[in-house]
Amino acid sequence: MMNQHMCSLQYIDQSLTILIFGWPISIAWSIQEVRKGGNQTVEGTQKRRKMEEEEGEVANLNWTLPVPSVQELVRQQRPDAVPPRYLRDDMVMGDRRHQESSLGLPCIDLGKLMDPPSRSAELRNLHSACHQWGLFLLVNHGVSDEGMRMMKENVQGFFELPYCEKQKSAQRPGSLEGYGQAFVTSHDQKLEWNDMIFLRCFPPDARSLELWPQNPPEFRMALEKYSEYMRKLVVAVVKYIGMALGIHQGELDLQMRSFGEGKCEVRMNYYPACPEPERAIGLSPHADISGITLLTECGNIPGLQVLSKDNRWVTVPPVPGSIVVNLGQIMEVYSNGTYRAPDHRAVVNEEKERVSIATFFYPGSSLLVGPSPQLLAATGLPPIYRTLSDSEYMQCFFNRKLDNAVPFIDTLKL
Repeated sequence: MMNQHMCSLQYIDQSLTILIFGWPISIAWSIQEVRKGGNQTVEGTQKRRKMEEEEGEVANLNWTLPVPSVQELVRQQRPDAVPPRYLRDDMVMGDRRHQESSLGLPCIDLGKLMDPPSRSAELRNLHSACHQWGLFLLVNHGVSDEGMRMMKENVQGFFELPYCEKQKSAQRPGSLEGYGQAFVTSHDQKLEWNDMIFLRCFPPDARSLELWPQNPPEFRMALEKYSEYMRKLVVAVVKYIGMALGIHQGELDLQMRSFGEGKCEVRMNYYPACPEPERAIGLSPHADISGITLLTECGNIPGLQVLSKDNRWVTVPPVPGSIVVNLGQIMEVYSNGTYRAPDHRAVVNEEKERVSIATFFYPGSSLLVGPSPQLLAATGLPPIYRTLSDSEYMQCFFNRKLDNAVPFIDTLKL
């Protein structure tokens, strides 16, 4: 068996400089593509990106530059300070002891929503949670403990593998899917303190099975079952969010069917322990472009923070047995701004690593991305947002100009 150190990254100094292309992963990719005779080498991709930056053209965000593994950096170097490219002093993390309390975060009981005697009261709670926060903890969600345990163990097992084994699932040039990092579009860009593996699960013909890890041995089966559990759950969540918004019958049925047939993508995150957690960021502040995101914590280390309406970062506690429901911008558009797609981020921990699983759901092509017709008719209010097809919506996001300071959701307004 090959020694782990023979195939792991070798960091030359604190700045993570590597002699070929500036990126260690690009070595294997470049050789692989040359052997194939392909023209999508990392070198060509980087040159194309540089031309786009120099010419100020629209940049396609549906791919990423390869970057070093943070997990390998920590394992090999055990740094006592954050390397320069990961420093985020532009973001005020603050002392962890003075972060806002999470006591006000809403918790929704799916069992109460399903039970007619308690449904009305819990729908009011759900409406308030979606309006005030756009995020809530979901309990009594019905996903089997065994399915959750199996997925958590296999995700943790994947990140414990030798680097060369994880690299079998590395992102390919021109794609976000696979093991690496997302949305790295410039050699000068500050990096996030995480590694991830991002895989498409539904529809089945969207799967790139060559990127699905074969180690741990049960990883593929665990992911397939877990994504199916989550898909059934999101249909129920969408149903009750629609009811809380006042949507009924025909349109509600269309919404549920569309999410059941739509895209499902899973991002598994590994946030290593960080020597200076107040100077690095695990995941930069952002709002999801999905319809609904379901987040599962694989341990008891907090890290997810949500921005409240009064601009306070509030830590979301990892409550055993719960799933975090986060509304994406498709739902903010659908609710005509009644519900929020909140900004959120991931902070890192000095002592322990954190592992999480985010599952993103998008409606299928049968549901247009736009304000609910029933809601507009019931309220008499004009639409705030444009109505787009699902493909038009995704094109608007991925083909944005990188230097555009306008939030994506605002570019969708009429």
